[in-house]
Amino acid sequence: MTAAARDPVRAAPLRPGGTVGVAGTSSPWDQRSDVDRGLRWWEQRGYRVKLAPGVFDRDAYLAGDAETRAKDLMGMFADPEVDVVQALGGGFGAWQVVPLMDFEVVAGNPKPFVGYSDVTALHVAIRRETGLVTFYVPGFLGVGDPERGEFSREALLGALTREEPLGAVPARPDDPYVAAMNRGTATGPLVGGCLSLVRDSLGTPWEIDLDGAILFFEDVYSPASDVDAALTHLGNAGKLDRVRGVAIGEMAKCEDELFPGRWLQSRSMEDVFEAHFRRRGIPVVFNLPLGHGKHLFTVPLGVTATVGADARTLRIEEPALAAGPYISG
Repeated sequence: MTAAARDPVRAAPLRPGGTVGVAGTSSPWDQRSDVDRGLRWWEQRGYRVKLAPGVFDRDAYLAGDAETRAKDLMGMFADPEVDVVQALGGGFGAWQVVPLMDFEVVAGNPKPFVGYSDVTALHVAIRRETGLVTFYVPGFLGVGDPERGEFSREALLGALTREEPLGAVPARPDDPYVAAMNRGTATGPLVGGCLSLVRDSLGTPWEIDLDGAILFFEDVYSPASDVDAALTHLGNAGKLDRVRGVAIGEMAKCEDELFPGRWLQSRSMEDVFEAHFRRRGIPVVFNLPLGHGKHLFTVPLGVTATVGADARTLRIEEPALAAGPYISG
């Protein structure tokens, strides 16, 4: 059974006083106090935090060796005291962890899994292997970041505690403009994440399944030429042929400020979207508060969503969490 055909597996909501387990999957902290900031934020809201043994490990741009990162992540899923598993942060290295995972541990202990950016690798693989609904939003370091707005933090808590569908993704507080392309609506499971990590799944046993899906993507520090290349790669691999609709978040720090005056920047990001999706005729919305910006909504991956080009909306149509230990379907 493909991931698209499998019913989503829903974990239980985070209850008052519950425990958030934290594991490094990708890059490490910059300052040790960054970890303390995240811990204090959760504790100030009445929750407990359990840090994996390797949380403070660092090896240059990695949060320790891949074996420890995989062991810590599986340990958080297996630990009966842990209610939610949150990645320490993004960066680099999550695709090193994926082959070392025992996904039966995840499947046997379904819990909300939270992370973004490089953690896309684990979102894609967990869905492929288990069908578990996961949550795309900054990780543990992000909730304590003084630059992160309350919009983002409240959205995370709402997504982890609400048993009803989240409904429409709101516009960005700092830029309410939402653009659209083509006409109509499309419904399917919301799948994706950081575009460069989605592309990196191709040719692996965990290759992303986009058949009948709503493709969600965003990226950071990727000029239009890189985004064009990634979408071309997905198109050449046939991954865009059966996508029903597209929801694009912020392309943070991806435009001219990266390479001012560079000839590769002669095509804008919107030009790239036009080139890849206009001819397909599927509904597309973009500039949603999803990705690497300051104000970020939390979206569940793997549940049914609807893209409306005419209304310029993305709606989460079904619950991401269950009332019991977990249910499927």
